[in-house]
Amino acid sequence: QVQIMESGGGLAQPGGSLRLSCTSSTRIDTFYYMSWYRQTPGNRRDFVATIYGDGRIGYDDSVRGRFTISTDKASNTMSLEMTNLKPEDTAVYYCKALLGGAGGDDYWGPGTQVTVSS
Repeated sequence: QVQIMESGGGLAQPGGSLRLSCTSSTRIDTFYYMSWYRQTPGNRRDFVATIYGDGRIGYDDSVRGRFTISTDKASNTMSLEMTNLKPEDTAVYYCKALLGGAGGDDYWGPGTQVTVSS
């Protein structure tokens, strides 16, 4: 069973930065892609950013230019560097990993809270 775990959430001031990390019980280079999603109470889980095994990267328009997704195979970690944070970035952030190709199985972490407030 693949296990996914996020870390690095917390409180930041507007304009500040946080770095989220996602680790897996499986080598991350076996995943077709890894992504970040976020969710606020009462709302759906929204896409934030994704990185494919072949290096392709995508961002939601709301975070493009402020957030950077990356992987470090040596530490088996996928990260999301978040800068110029805004109060509307406040959410629970989830890591998702897809294993087995485009039609494979997805795995989610339990989430980590990010709060942006002065």
